[in-house]
Amino acid sequence: MLDAIPMPVATSEIADIPLADLRPGASARVVSVAGADSKAPAEMGRRLAELGFLPGEAVRIVARGLLARAPIAVRIGTGTFALRLFEAACIRVCPEQPQLP
Repeated sequence: MLDAIPMPVATSEIADIPLADLRPGASARVVSVAGADSKAPAEMGRRLAELGFLPGEAVRIVARGLLARAPIAVRIGTGTFALRLFEAACIRVCPEQPQLP
């Protein structure tokens, strides 16, 4: 009888989430940047891309504001940016799994 060998989970099998839903301190990779809905301006995706929010980039939530509608501090590359929640909702990320020892 063969022992079951655990297979790595493909990135496409892990659901992507809005950056605004990532918990503080957790690492993720940017999957896509687009308007969250029809209310988001068309240039929003371009502006976020210019800041460095590009597919494949590592991102981390550094801090959240005290109020529910307060901005969040996001680290990407060597920069830290304050994003409003509707801007963070335009960025889809794939949370990275913690490394096992």
